[in-house]
Amino acid sequence: MPHQSITADNIFDVIVIGVGSMGAAACYYLAKRGYKVLGIEQFDITHEFGSHAGQSRIIRKAYFEHPDYVPLLQRAYANWSDLEKENGEQVYYQAGLVYFGSPEHEMIKGVKRSAGLYNIPLNVSDSKSAARQFPAFSIPGDFESLFEPEAGFITPEKVIKLYARLANSYGATIHIGEKAISWKKTGDSITVQTDKDIYHCGQLIISSGAWSGKLAPVFREAIKATRQFVAWVRPKKEKGFLLNEFPCWMIADDERPGCYYGFPVLPEDQFGEPNGLKLAYHYPGEISDPDRVNRETTADDMENIRYVMDKYLPGIFDSVVATKTCLYSNTPDEHFIIDRLPGYEDQVTIACGFSGHGFKFASVIGEVLADLAITGRTDHPVGFLGAKRFL
Repeated sequence: MPHQSITADNIFDVIVIGVGSMGAAACYYLAKRGYKVLGIEQFDITHEFGSHAGQSRIIRKAYFEHPDYVPLLQRAYANWSDLEKENGEQVYYQAGLVYFGSPEHEMIKGVKRSAGLYNIPLNVSDSKSAARQFPAFSIPGDFESLFEPEAGFITPEKVIKLYARLANSYGATIHIGEKAISWKKTGDSITVQTDKDIYHCGQLIISSGAWSGKLAPVFREAIKATRQFVAWVRPKKEKGFLLNEFPCWMIADDERPGCYYGFPVLPEDQFGEPNGLKLAYHYPGEISDPDRVNRETTADDMENIRYVMDKYLPGIFDSVVATKTCLYSNTPDEHFIIDRLPGYEDQVTIACGFSGHGFKFASVIGEVLADLAITGRTDHPVGFLGAKRFL
């Protein structure tokens, strides 16, 4: 048990628990506005135990999950551009994104709906036209192809490191290898206990991903952490699959729920390892305790990868280069929770339940969290992501 001694060194305007995707961005926006910030991260900046590892994350505007996300995405794109300008480093790559699926599938219908409402460029073609444009894919004759040219991917580890570094440059304190154990309201402040010390703040932000249910027990039943599998495979020939030759892709399978997705081969000298075609299955996996996740590759994992490769990318597979496991934190409706914490609305903000599609929003969610912590409100349209829908 750490000994409590209240000094200026452990009193902060805002404490952020979890310095991953959303937490690192929140630390950046808060510190840039001049607030005294402490970020507490149980692992490192960055790490492979949560949801942000893996080299790339798709970013897209024609959002099939719900058109209410599109204004947030428009702001996110602008904020990613601002981050690039501030650092002189590229984080967004406009590789384009092709969607394949039945015209009646919710993914295809949702993409068209959002694109139509917000005038998002979208090229629509049938399977024959798609076969000429994307010859590596074997597409069923009743599938439709949608191509979103302004979509692409964001580099997650680079982004988190940039936000943390910039937050430090603006005066934020970030502790790594320190686990938040508990927090409580003490008079007019919030007290946070870690495995190393005790801290005090006027405002607390909980952005701890799959661990959010442990730090905000009111959501323990609503948020389920699931084990997700990602693989990189080596194509027999790299030509045609490299960045700027091959798009990001999403396929709504006609037999299995959810969708499959993937990326071009990224140059190792620019993006590091692994070097291969990254692909994964976007659907909640096995419910897991985030502290006790099976990180080993299973036979079912490999069957799922072979299924999508054999069915939609036949004949290109050479070998598996690498595999990883990551975590989703899923809400019942698969939409985020971004709100003041019920019961602690004056002092605690929570961002959690990103359900496997949150990273692309980090640049705007960090801004939202800073707004909520500082003023209790934000001009960004996050009302549909309120916490009370699960209480």
